[in-house]
Amino acid sequence: MMREIVLDTETTGLNPLEGHRIIEIGALEMVNQVPTGETYHIYINPERPIDPDAMAVHGITDERVAGEPVFADLVDGFLEFIGNDVLVIHNAPFDVSFINAELQRCGKTTISMDRVVDTLVLARKKFPGAQASLDALCRRFNIDNSHRELHGALIDADLLAEVYIELMGGKQRGLSLMMESEPVSATTNQDPSSALPSPNSERRAPRPHQASEDERLAHQEFISGLKDPLWSRYDKSLGSATTDDAS
Repeated sequence: MMREIVLDTETTGLNPLEGHRIIEIGALEMVNQVPTGETYHIYINPERPIDPDAMAVHGITDERVAGEPVFADLVDGFLEFIGNDVLVIHNAPFDVSFINAELQRCGKTTISMDRVVDTLVLARKKFPGAQASLDALCRRFNIDNSHRELHGALIDADLLAEVYIELMGGKQRGLSLMMESEPVSATTNQDPSSALPSPNSERRAPRPHQASEDERLAHQEFISGLKDPLWSRYDKSLGSATTDDAS
């Protein structure tokens, strides 16, 4: 069983080194690249103002998060949810730098990029030169993101899970691989090769194809009732046209 956590954050600004903080985390669980329905979603009091430019992106105001818990009060639940599993993040260095800054403030072990899958990197490798934003990838894969008027951590994580599945081969990837390796008959749903004899199977003796004497007599009796039957115009022993027919 492969467990992965698709994760997104919203922040007060662009750089944790300038004191900016996380204000929202949204994450969902996937097992074998299928969402399980288990999610993690929190708002966080950043203990500092939100930059206007950041507020224009996600719409979260200072008033909205003023009464929320601080990260130190939520860190254990967050770490329990993500466990030691792979994290799937779009533009991962941004989110991981903010998460690690928060973990360092709490005296917790930081997250290594070795356990992170960056879907931005995947998209750029798969579609070099093309736009690779989350919105652009949703358009490419026909994923409905009409409800994403503003950025939101859980909304974005949900959309990212769909994008990630498509980047990894799509929802029917397992079925297509099975069909390639084990072709099935359209009518019987069985492997057509199962109808072929094994190279080591015992071969049956060939059946005789020449008509028996009884069969020939029955045929002669049948054609005797026909008017000028075709069979009577050929030599029975040589299988060639008679002299009368050749003239």
